[in-house]
Amino acid sequence: MGRSIRITLFVLLLLVVLVFGLTVGRQVFLVGGEPAPAPDLSQYNAYVYDQPRPLVEFSLTNEEGETVTREDLRGRWTFVFVGYTNCPDICPAAMANLRRTDQLLSPELPQPDYLLVSADPEHDTPAKLKAYTDFFGEHFHGLTGDLDTLRQVAKSVSAVFVHRQVNGELLVDHSGHFALLNPDGDVQALIQPPHKPEQLAEAFERIYQWANANRQPG
Repeated sequence: MGRSIRITLFVLLLLVVLVFGLTVGRQVFLVGGEPAPAPDLSQYNAYVYDQPRPLVEFSLTNEEGETVTREDLRGRWTFVFVGYTNCPDICPAAMANLRRTDQLLSPELPQPDYLLVSADPEHDTPAKLKAYTDFFGEHFHGLTGDLDTLRQVAKSVSAVFVHRQVNGELLVDHSGHFALLNPDGDVQALIQPPHKPEQLAEAFERIYQWANANRQPG
């Protein structure tokens, strides 16, 4: 009888060890085998995509008069804003916020670019874009060119713009958010206004850390 009890206890112990081992193994597989979900950055008015959204293919002209395509945006993080140089209020404030954000970024983070996609290509020549973006810093750039192409680029970062005439003057109504492109040139996050540089810097750091931790080897 005593021997039978010992055998039963031994079998039960083996079952417990087996179940425990399978459970721990499954948890390790889930943690190590699946990417972590995108961080919730709603407190920063930011939405991070678990799966980045592809940017439309395009060919436009930058502030140096050079042709730029989607491929040229690969290799670095880029904040994208749709606006125009004659914008009286939203654009200067947005660009100033980005400049202050750039100053607040930790030196341990990769240096991002800041890209103004023109919503008024008739007036935003490369020379005008250069004078405008140079004012904000060396990492600020602009794109201009065909109006339809610019609309497509804007749409692919969830932005829109509309032209209207007021007393003979062109005004452009446009979206006010920032899109953040990852080094693959895809849309990783959207950051809605109001924008505070401290929060933008924190959001970028959180997004970068998450994306870097989930980078697939090779």
